[in-house]
Amino acid sequence: MKPKLLTTLPGYSRADLTRDALAGVTVAMVALPLSLAIAIASGADPASGLVTAIIGGFLVSALGGSRVQIGGPTGAFIVVVFATIAQHGYDGLVLATLMAGVILLVAGTLRAGRLIALVPEPVINGFTIGIAIIIATSQLKDLFGLTMEEVPAEFLPKLAALWAARETMNTAALASGLATMGLIVLLRRLWPRFPGLILAVGAVSATVALLALPVDSIASRFGALPRGLPMPALPEITLARVTELLPSAFVIAFLAGIESLLSAMVADRMIAGRHRPNAEMLAQGAANIGSSLFAGLPVTGAIARTATNVRAGGRTPVAGLVHALTILVVMFLAAPLAGGMAMPALAGLLILTAWNMSEPHKWRSYLSERPSDVALLLLTLVLTVLTDLTVAIAVGVGLGIALRLARRDVPPAEWDPRDR
Repeated sequence: MKPKLLTTLPGYSRADLTRDALAGVTVAMVALPLSLAIAIASGADPASGLVTAIIGGFLVSALGGSRVQIGGPTGAFIVVVFATIAQHGYDGLVLATLMAGVILLVAGTLRAGRLIALVPEPVINGFTIGIAIIIATSQLKDLFGLTMEEVPAEFLPKLAALWAARETMNTAALASGLATMGLIVLLRRLWPRFPGLILAVGAVSATVALLALPVDSIASRFGALPRGLPMPALPEITLARVTELLPSAFVIAFLAGIESLLSAMVADRMIAGRHRPNAEMLAQGAANIGSSLFAGLPVTGAIARTATNVRAGGRTPVAGLVHALTILVVMFLAAPLAGGMAMPALAGLLILTAWNMSEPHKWRSYLSERPSDVALLLLTLVLTVLTDLTVAIAVGVGLGIALRLARRDVPPAEWDPRDR
């Protein structure tokens, strides 16, 4: 359970620091607009996204079991965070995040990190695609600049409301959103290691401001971003509140555990390494507790940001620490610039994030799988979109494990002395 930071520091050189520092700054430029966009899409204050990236990102890198994992808010949480805030208020989300952190600490202590192997892959793929669909549809209002008093949370009523508001479309908003998406795709193809997200969002937002286009920005809709972190504080904790929020806390803990361990596995393949799953679970628990104390959002390992870190040259947790500190510096020194980001630009960014999150390159391979696996994927997807994650996860995991037991397809338990 020893953090990777402690095992990578002996023999750490100045060249290693230079490489990790450059990677950390690069991934911070990617994380900055994403953190703001995810917070807004979740129904939270945009500053909470930066707080989560700073506090959560720092703790994940300092305590985690992966050499290159980058932690922060991710798109997978948008659905559950939005629903929790709508039902229980933001203070309810903070308490649910704190409880999820405790659950993850207990899971890590009990060495539950290896249990990810028991979650069927069709279930993970199904609710990942479902979440991506929900994220993309949630951004259509800002992408098209629609004027709507309220956007329903449920999927089908949301589509009906968006269609009813189609005549209010803002051409300038749509043009800026599409321009952002085009720039991001172009920059990824031309310079895949370059942090094109911040450049694309920044360039489009600057153009919107210079031309005085009728397009909302973060500052015009939410007010100025704060220049610093809030003071840490415990949320109100009562037995009734804890009982009420327990289902949300378990969903947050499940998502944080699954996504962080999947991200660590992806990173292992990129650097030919091996993460410590139980140390990673403990780090995710500490990060979610830390984020909640600063009124932040749930934290997990971010696959895209972790991959960006590796491609930029990051090889130790120091890169993740630099990433968190860089966002903190930006928050102190350049909050007004961040507040000027155009809402349609962030919407375009999130729609592309949802597309990548759904992994379209794998769709054809799903059709060649067992019919029972395809049915399980589709069932989980539909339940995620039309009901909620709690139902989708419970039904999908339950049926998936039952199918594995029926086929005697349970993966063997693995143990590695380095997990201790």
